[in-house]
Amino acid sequence: MMIYLDNSATTRPHQEVMNTYMKVADQYFGNPSSLHTLGMEAESLLTKARMMMAEHLGVKTKEIIFTSGGTEGNNLAIKGTALGRRERGRHLITTEVEHASSYETFKELESYGYRVTYLPVNEDGRIKTADVEKAIESDTILISIIHVNNETGVIQPIEEIGDMLRSYKHVRFHVDHVQGAIKVPLSLYEANVDMCSLSAHKFHGMKGTGLLYVKEGVPLFPLLHGGDQEQKLRAGTENVAGAVALAKAYRIERGHAIEGLAQLKRLRSQFLKGLEALEGVIVNSPTKGVADHIINFSIPYTKPEVVIQSLAAKQIYVSTKSACSSKLAEPSRVLLAMGFNGERASSAIRVSFSFQTKAQEITTILKELKQIIPTITRVKH
Repeated sequence: MMIYLDNSATTRPHQEVMNTYMKVADQYFGNPSSLHTLGMEAESLLTKARMMMAEHLGVKTKEIIFTSGGTEGNNLAIKGTALGRRERGRHLITTEVEHASSYETFKELESYGYRVTYLPVNEDGRIKTADVEKAIESDTILISIIHVNNETGVIQPIEEIGDMLRSYKHVRFHVDHVQGAIKVPLSLYEANVDMCSLSAHKFHGMKGTGLLYVKEGVPLFPLLHGGDQEQKLRAGTENVAGAVALAKAYRIERGHAIEGLAQLKRLRSQFLKGLEALEGVIVNSPTKGVADHIINFSIPYTKPEVVIQSLAAKQIYVSTKSACSSKLAEPSRVLLAMGFNGERASSAIRVSFSFQTKAQEITTILKELKQIIPTITRVKH
C-alpha cells in the first residue's frame, strides 16, 4: 500500500475536486469573455469561485486574481511591484530562505539594476522584525517574505512585520503563503498584507491553478499583456474549471481543518519521537514556531537520493528540499542559511503530511528508516 509523505511538493487532488473540474471543463467550456450563453455561464462560475475564495480569505472579491500557481503569483507580485514602482525606488527586501520562485526572481531583478537586501535567519531559520525594519530605506518599494518555509516548516513573524510596516506607507508587503494555506491560518487584513500567493495543488486542488490576493489600490505591472482579464493583471482566457476546482478544494480542506490540524500535531510528535530513537539522524526543523506538517531531518554521510529511492521501492514517498530544486545536487540553500554545515545540508530529507496521513504510516516509515540507514551510511572522512 502506498504511503505518500511528500505533500509539500504536491497533494493528491480530492476525488470531488476532480469531478468538479471535469464537469466544468465538459459542460461549461465557453470562454468567459464571450457574449453568448455558454460564455456567460462560464463567467458566472468564475465569478462564484472568486466570491468563494474572497469569503474564505476575508477579502474583497475584486482583490482575487486567479493565476497558474505559486510561481506565477510570486513573480507577478515581485516583478509587478518592481516594474510598476520603479520610478518610486529600486530597493527590495527579502530573506535568504525564500522558495526558488521568489529567490530567483530577485536574483533576476538584480541583473536589471535593482538592489536587493537578503535578510539572514537565525539558527531556527527565522528572521527578526527588527532586522526587517533596519533594512528599510527611503527608496524601498517591496518586502517579500515566505510565511511557512517549504523545506523546514519554519513560520516567519508575518503579523508582526505587517504591523511594523503600518509606519512605512511607501513599502508594499508580499507574502508567499503557499505552504501555509489552511494549515497555518493568516488573516490578510489584520497582518497588513498587500499581496499574497496561494497554489491549489498544495491543498488537494488541481495543478496549474492558484491565486494572488492584491489589496485594492495596490498597483502592479502585468507580466502578460493582451485582454482585460483578471483586473487587467493577467491577460489570457481564464481557467474556469481550475478556478472552480480551487475554490472547491479550499472549502473541503477548510471544513476538515479543526480535526486535521489536531491530527498533524499528533503525527509530528509521533514522527519526531521516532526519529530521536534512530541512530545517526539529526532533526533540522526547530521545535517551536513551525508548521506541524513539515519535518526536515538529515542523515549525515548518506546520499539523500539513495534514502528516497530505497523508501520508494517500498512505495513510501518523501523528498529532499524543495521539489523545484530537488534534482539539483547542491546542498540546501535554506539549511546553509540556518548555519548548518555542508554535510548536513547535503543529506537532508523532507517529510510532509496532509490531513489524510495516518499514524500507521508514520510507524511504517520509521521502521523502514531503521532498516535502511545502517546499509547506506558512508564512512566519515
